[in-house]
Amino acid sequence: MSKKKHRINYFLLPVFIVLFFACQTEYLPKPKGYNRFDLPKHEYVSLPDTFPYKFEFSKHAKLLNDTSWISERFWVELYYPQYKANIHLTYKVVSNSDSLKEYLDDAYFLTAKHQIKAYAIDESITKTPSGKTVVYAELEGEVPSQFQFFSTDSTLNFLRGALYFNTQVNNDSLKPAIEFVKVDIVNMMNTLEWRFKEPNTL
Repeated sequence: MSKKKHRINYFLLPVFIVLFFACQTEYLPKPKGYNRFDLPKHEYVSLPDTFPYKFEFSKHAKLLNDTSWISERFWVELYYPQYKANIHLTYKVVSNSDSLKEYLDDAYFLTAKHQIKAYAIDESITKTPSGKTVVYAELEGEVPSQFQFFSTDSTLNFLRGALYFNTQVNNDSLKPAIEFVKVDIVNMMNTLEWRFKEPNTL
């Protein structure tokens, strides 16, 4: 009697093993996720008339004073709270050809500083609807600034900008937000006008 019972247990053991493993849930590692951005419609407001330049900027951005220790008059920041993005704008008065060369050299130098981390820097020169020249530099890779630009009338005004994100998230996952802000930057430059048109009026 006991031998027969023993044989039945051995016969059922493989069945129980198969059923046990067949009922197990298969756990797979989750794929790497990216931030989800709910991108609003592009809408714009005009810069206050207290600046020597004017343009339209996104209504989703806050106009802030530059509070850095090297800040100068008319330097501002456009901050996007939703994306923790910041467009840093610096303005210089062109007093002579030497100062213009200095500002141009600085602009190219500040872009070139990112070459260590950037695997590509795509530079383009465009004309705005009003005939102004704008130089754009798009940086690819894990760089702190993904988009930089400047415009000048070569005689009185020089405006430079750089886009930064105050986050540890990699740039691949920030791409939707980067592209969104780039559209706003192009609109800023397309609507750029100089208010300072005569020397010694600031």
